[in-house]
Amino acid sequence: MPEDLSTAQQQVANFLDENEMHAPPAYRLLDLAAEVGEVAADTAKSSEYGDSPGSLSVPTDELGDALFALLALADELDVDAGDALETSLSKYGSRSEEAGDAGSGA
Repeated sequence: MPEDLSTAQQQVANFLDENEMHAPPAYRLLDLAAEVGEVAADTAKSSEYGDSPGSLSVPTDELGDALFALLALADELDVDAGDALETSLSKYGSRSEEAGDAGSGA
């Protein structure tokens, strides 16, 4: 999967290049937060703010927007998203082995 993620990141980078849409990382981070906020708002509404969890709906296009924003941020920071995911998966795997729980441990 990380190779696919790196390929997706390259597609986003190409799109940014072709459309002259590069932006400083701080703006990319704000865009990511806004896109994730849209996902949260749409899903909250669909589940009647938690009263009907079975009706929760996550709009695919909004998830795509959030993923685009994350990959654009990674590109602007010159971070390979596939490598970052590999690191994260390894970290969560180690936590699971050590503590029996892969949670964030916050």
